[in-house]
Amino acid sequence: MDRLFLHAGDRSPRVAEVRGTLARLGLLEGYEGDTTGSKAQRWTSAEEFFDDELVEALKAFQQQRGIIADGTITPGTLRALREASYTLGARVLSLQSNQFVGDDVAQLQTQLHDLGFYTSRVDGHFGPRTHSAVVNYQLNYGLTNDGVVGPDTLRALSYLGRRITGGSPQSIREKEQIRSAGPQLTGKRVVIDPGLGGSSKGYIVDGPYGQISEEEILWDLAGRVEGRMISAGMETILSRPRSANPTNQDRASIANAFGADVMISLRTDIYPNAKANGAATFYFGSLTGYSSMVGEKLSGFIQREIVARTPLQNCYNHGQTWDILRLTSMPTVQVVPGYLTSPKDVQILSDPAMRDTIAEAIVVAVKRLYLLDKDVHATGTFSFVELLQEELPHK
Repeated sequence: MDRLFLHAGDRSPRVAEVRGTLARLGLLEGYEGDTTGSKAQRWTSAEEFFDDELVEALKAFQQQRGIIADGTITPGTLRALREASYTLGARVLSLQSNQFVGDDVAQLQTQLHDLGFYTSRVDGHFGPRTHSAVVNYQLNYGLTNDGVVGPDTLRALSYLGRRITGGSPQSIREKEQIRSAGPQLTGKRVVIDPGLGGSSKGYIVDGPYGQISEEEILWDLAGRVEGRMISAGMETILSRPRSANPTNQDRASIANAFGADVMISLRTDIYPNAKANGAATFYFGSLTGYSSMVGEKLSGFIQREIVARTPLQNCYNHGQTWDILRLTSMPTVQVVPGYLTSPKDVQILSDPAMRDTIAEAIVVAVKRLYLLDKDVHATGTFSFVELLQEELPHK
């Protein structure tokens, strides 16, 4: 039976699949096995063994894709490898209830973006916006406008060069949405996404007030953020009830259906030893150069506000292509305010007063995002009381 997590020394057909895919991607030199990726592919017993060479090649791939480079085959890494194995033209693309996902879709989105037909995020998902862009392209170039990316559409795309330069339409649209929304928080819609739920309690630590679980920390922090946002006149929604623990794809779908202006995702981290510590924030940023500029700006505000107000070490903000970041249509930031394997961070995160401070930092950062050039506050000095004073006359 295949295991979901495979490490060096394990043996599995999934190991052979990973080996062949890495070789096909040019990350495993000297491999002489079958790299076709066909369903009829067969592997030898030796190819099913997880050796040190494969670990290093897998780490290189994980690093490229913004996955924790631990050399372990996980469901997420395996999915990313399968997505990366598709190149444009390898399969016919169209809008389906079970969306096509892969690098071939990202290539298609990139080409349509360069031609001015696709102005959304390059996320590798063939959704309604990609379908609409394909249809518009086909209409403009005299092709059958069925939204199907088959041989005729691919041939036409190959004949055309780039049409637009000077910035991403998605980034321009995000910035314009922030500008036109105005500086007040009243009426802004935010999805708050605490990690874990249901039976998933996560890491359990000993804090100054007794044992507390990762799930309890995140839900308490979410409640403190939500309370402040409601006080400021914002519309908030939690990504799901506490009794549920849906996938990141489902959380993103809820945010999109709510029509949120911003999504704040809350997580904590763990590490094999106690040395790793500190807060970090993440926004959508891809290796192809496409990223959420507003998400990056908001993550920077949140990161600096948290570090200025708490003893947490600054682990900075980073672009990633995680599903929770790339599948949301609004700027999304994942906030990771510490490691539960760090005694120092545990003391901070298990203290209700410090969680209150972190919540204030997050809400103040959102306000600073909307203030744009009217923001005159030094990092760490803008209090929630002052924020409310600025909001009250506009209610």
